[in-house]
Order: sequence, then C-alpha cells, then structure tokens
Amino acid sequence: MRLRSLCLLVLPLLALPVYADPTPILGTAGSFGVLGGSTVTNTGPTVVTGDLGVSPGSAVTGILPGSVTGTIYSGGTVAAQAQIDATNAYNGLSGMAVTVNLTGKDLGGLILTPGVYYFSSSAQLTGALTLNGEGNNNALWVFQIGSALTTASNSSVNIVDSGSSDGVFWDVGSSATLGTGTTFAGNILAASGPA
Repeated sequence: MRLRSLCLLVLPLLALPVYADPTPILGTAGSFGVLGGSTVTNTGPTVVTGDLGVSPGSAVTGILPGSVTGTIYSGGTVAAQAQIDATNAYNGLSGMAVTVNLTGKDLGGLILTPGVYYFSSSAQLTGALTLNGEGNNNALWVFQIGSALTTASNSSVNIVDSGSSDGVFWDVGSSATLGTGTTFAGNILAASGPA
C-alpha cells in the first residue's frame, strides 16, 4: 500500500498514458509517501512508506511513535521540486476526460473498472470499494473530487484482478480525511492536505 498525501500539488498533460508506476505521473514526488505544503503532522503509530517532505514550509511534528522508511525532507530543494511535480500531476489529473460521474454516490460497495470518476463536490467511502483491474497490470483509476474525500472508520479500497495502488489517483479539491482503521490504496493529491 502506498499512501501519498500531497498538499497543493500537480504534469501539464494532453493525454495521460496508462501507468502502474506512478513516477511518470508524479515525477520526483513519486518517491514520497507524504508531501505537505506548510506542515506535516502525525498522530499515532503511522508507517510512511517512502520519503516524507514538506515545502515551502518546514515543520514536521508527531512522527514518533510512527516511522518513515525513506528520508525526511523539511523544506529544501528536494521537497520543493517534488511540490512542483505534484502540482503538475494534480493539474493534469484534473484535466482528464471523465468516464463516469459519481456525484452523490457513496463509494462503499461499488466495483469499479479502470477509468476517470468524477464527483462535483465531496466523495464518501463507507465500507469497501473494489477496483477491478480486469487483468491489466497497468490499470489506471482517477478520482476527480471537487472538494473533500472522507472515509468512515474501517473502510477499505481493494484492488483485484491485476492493477496496483500505484495506478490509483485521488485528485481532491480540498482535504482528505481517512477514518480510523481505514485500509487505503492509491495516491492522494489534496489541495488542502489530509485532515
């Protein structure tokens, strides 16, 4: 599982190829498990897989009792470049043509094949969302969410029949709040960061 919370993030793209590796879409931000704009704050025993960074701010608090498997960048050029690349990815994902409008629907209980899913305002996940790769290891799911993404406690995003969390992008207009015990898959690019 890779969870990326990229704040005010974003590849000007005309067409996005289908990738299971997030690096072509995220650029240098692809190595980050968490990338914040002003502050990164953690509570509890969170495990960040990959780098953790913040830019243009430099505050990182509450990492312990959690852990980071990569490097921590508090400001500096590496985190600044990652923010530029994340911002380009955010804008590129926002501009993709919509496959299905899910405005007003809860993601819980749905089974979705690769595509671009749109919510004009907020998106809610209560329960389990299943992403079916239909045998395609390079499956791509993009969720364009106008405002907030919120998951209820113990919700989950599950990928079946190929595909990977590297091919799942949550393009969130404001903030993302993941409920306690949530098992989440994909790359969250949130304009206001995680709550």
